[in-house]
Amino acid sequence: MAEIQQFALPDVGEGLTEAEIVSWSVQPGDIVETNQVIVEIETAKSLVELPSPFAGEVVALHFAEGETVDVGAAIISISTGALDREPHTGADAGAVVDPVIEPEEHPEEEPKLLVGYGPGAPRPRRRRGADDQAAPATAPIDPATTAPIEAAVPIRCTPPVRKLAKDLGVDLATVTPTGPATTITQDDVLSAADTHRAPRSTAESSPEIRIPIRGVRKHTAAAMVSSAFTAPHVSEYVTFDITRSMELRSRLAARKEFADVKLSPLSLIARAFVRAIERTPISNSRWEEATQEIVQLSEINLGIAAATPRGLVVPNIRSAQRLGLRDLSVAIADLAATARAGKTAPEDMNHGTATISNFGMFGVDAGTPILNPGETVILGVGSITRRPWVLGSGDAETLMPRWVTTLSLSFDHRVLDGQQASELLADTAAFLREPELAVL
Repeated sequence: MAEIQQFALPDVGEGLTEAEIVSWSVQPGDIVETNQVIVEIETAKSLVELPSPFAGEVVALHFAEGETVDVGAAIISISTGALDREPHTGADAGAVVDPVIEPEEHPEEEPKLLVGYGPGAPRPRRRRGADDQAAPATAPIDPATTAPIEAAVPIRCTPPVRKLAKDLGVDLATVTPTGPATTITQDDVLSAADTHRAPRSTAESSPEIRIPIRGVRKHTAAAMVSSAFTAPHVSEYVTFDITRSMELRSRLAARKEFADVKLSPLSLIARAFVRAIERTPISNSRWEEATQEIVQLSEINLGIAAATPRGLVVPNIRSAQRLGLRDLSVAIADLAATARAGKTAPEDMNHGTATISNFGMFGVDAGTPILNPGETVILGVGSITRRPWVLGSGDAETLMPRWVTTLSLSFDHRVLDGQQASELLADTAAFLREPELAVL
């Protein structure tokens, strides 16, 4: 006998309350197996693929793509008795019936563990054929009303069209598709935006564009407001000659040990910052409001702020103080690539202790970064440019072109006083100004 199972949206991070349905991998009538990926969701931190906890036939999808769902809400109904039905043998010899695809047998394979999210092996699936309609399926029941839940109509469109709809504030569920196979096109979204846009009051006025804030951007906005109005921020700056570190980078990049490694200036700055934190260990702490204590941490989990199409994310490198320059460079490159692909796991953005924000890559000389919530320090890295710089002193003073940058340090004044923060920033600059100091 078929039994309808409902899969509720799990908390795939720490304390997440909602997520957005990005894309369904299955439709009603599909056959799924345990741990087969069925949906991709966007949480406040990252994109996550959810596997099915049940094997059976998809009965209904309870939310459409683009909708926001609360954690704990049922998102899909699966008939777990679907795979036990006998194949239908109709009287019509000419009827075309989809073949039943039997799951592969792996008697020696250990069972897979369902972890709630993550990649799953793709499995064959099929649509129910016309003959399958003879086998009735029980509709899912809404426990609040005891009424059947209607399946949501899937929304089909490409990622660029979905992004355009978000930017223009268009609800894809209200758009009439004109593309092949009921696909929503860019023109469909633009037409819907024009239809719902308020009329212009004068010929000179321009239309407003309202952009809904969801997922990562919503989380970042809330976190930054909380941090800015909780921790007393103080910022300091230092501008210095980083030429010797740039020359060291060129020499190391030519060595065989770094042949397959992207050795960026950020790698050298990160190594110098970690080394400076080790000399001022109180900077690797968090303020605990409940007990009014400073909790000093032994491991430096270095966060690297990454700008992505979905917003700012700050994944961190665990125990960064244990990594040499080569391994740290590899970790930074991997972190950035994963973030840009939207595949950063939620756990990789938890438990950071210090952060670097490299806004210099956008040609910005300096800035005042806001602390990542729960951390005590954040280092801002400005652009590294060739500038005239005074070398020597007195009669030996000369003006030469050098590589120059500005570092900015924001810190929680409840944890660090001015001297400690100044020493941290000065040590970071000193290790970059004279790289050989890092070995002392």
